[in-house]
Amino acid sequence: MAIQKEQIEGVYLSDGTKVSDLVDLENGYISARTISDPEIYQLEIERIFSKVWIPVAHESEIPNKGDYVLRYIGDEEVIVSRSERGEIYIVLNACTHRGMPVCRSERGNSSHFRCPYHGFTYRQNGDLIGVPAHREAFGNALDKNQYSLVRARVATYKGLIFGTFNEEAPPLEEQLGSLKWYLDMMLKHTDEGMEVIGTPQRWTVKANWKLGTDNFVGDAYHTFMTHHSAVKLKIVPSGDPKFAFYGVHVSCENGNGLGLIGGPPEMDIPPFYGAPPEVVEKIERNLSAEHQKAFRRLAYIHGNIYPNMSFGYFSWATEDGKRPGSYLTLRQWVPRGPQEMEVFSWVLIEKEAPDWWKDLARETYVRTFGTSGMLEQDDAEMWKNITRVTKGYIASRKLKFIYRMGIDRKPEQGNWPGPGIVYQGDYSEANQLNIWRQWKKLMTE
Repeated sequence: MAIQKEQIEGVYLSDGTKVSDLVDLENGYISARTISDPEIYQLEIERIFSKVWIPVAHESEIPNKGDYVLRYIGDEEVIVSRSERGEIYIVLNACTHRGMPVCRSERGNSSHFRCPYHGFTYRQNGDLIGVPAHREAFGNALDKNQYSLVRARVATYKGLIFGTFNEEAPPLEEQLGSLKWYLDMMLKHTDEGMEVIGTPQRWTVKANWKLGTDNFVGDAYHTFMTHHSAVKLKIVPSGDPKFAFYGVHVSCENGNGLGLIGGPPEMDIPPFYGAPPEVVEKIERNLSAEHQKAFRRLAYIHGNIYPNMSFGYFSWATEDGKRPGSYLTLRQWVPRGPQEMEVFSWVLIEKEAPDWWKDLARETYVRTFGTSGMLEQDDAEMWKNITRVTKGYIASRKLKFIYRMGIDRKPEQGNWPGPGIVYQGDYSEANQLNIWRQWKKLMTE
């Protein structure tokens, strides 16, 4: 099957469809073909995942020399490890001899990786250091210095580890743009920052990876219908449809964006997500006055690091109703083809927080956005059915998704202290269109 044909005027699919025509940013329409089409998916792997910085892990997951985890850059399995010198490396999990994975454990600690097929052995940095019967089998025909594992570039930001195989990609901080201000607020508001609690939960969903990013970056609108049962149980805000007006939408450069929701002035919102006093003291010491103004009365932050890592900083009612349980979750939508994704979901808590606070936060996460959490199940059901519908020939050609919420609304900074293009109120699809703008740019340039 022809994936696409390049012409002077653009990128085309095999049936002659121009990729840029699938995304109408000016009028707020996105073709349903962008969801389940195999040709579109292959283009995404080539033009998005192989070109930009992809978040893969958090430094607290590999704290010791020799620690490693297996993760993904697009559909490529990679080893993320900390070397004996304490440096972080990302290498393709494929032996240079025949392509066999050299590591088959999801996490562990090792000074080397040995291919189970023929025994080629590599350091954490990818250097080939051992070949069985090297001289007898290869003589002088194999120079170990030429056959290292394929290395990715590595960069970190506030504990997050990113990788890219694109040698020409701009610096990570340029890709993040003004989103850095918000990552600083979420990831480094105490002396020691956040740490991952336990291992990431993993599960597969028969849905396209973009639906997760679309939902998290700006869709407060779905809450009352999709999560109606949670609303009735008062796990999420009451049925007041104006709750999302008490916040802002922020579009950042390169497809990044987030929404931040507090509450009406009369609502009693515990400062800094209800954190215990010993954590609040560190927050007030570490955050700037502008950060504190933004962070103090928030209950929900939802957003996306383009292309496929979403985050949610949430405060939910707990079972006893006495105080909220708060946590930061990172979730990566790993593509497994056009109609399936694997979800990696981390929960992060302040490293210095007392154990009882960590326990409360973890329990709250499991109940809401864990694998079997009430909110996670709701969302997955929607995404699966959208993907199923858009596989149809007629649906994929005739259906155009409507992204017109707030399309006539102008940015308004107001009193918001943070950077980015700010929209007052969280009912808007500006952030989703911002994602599609970056998608269109990368897919057609």
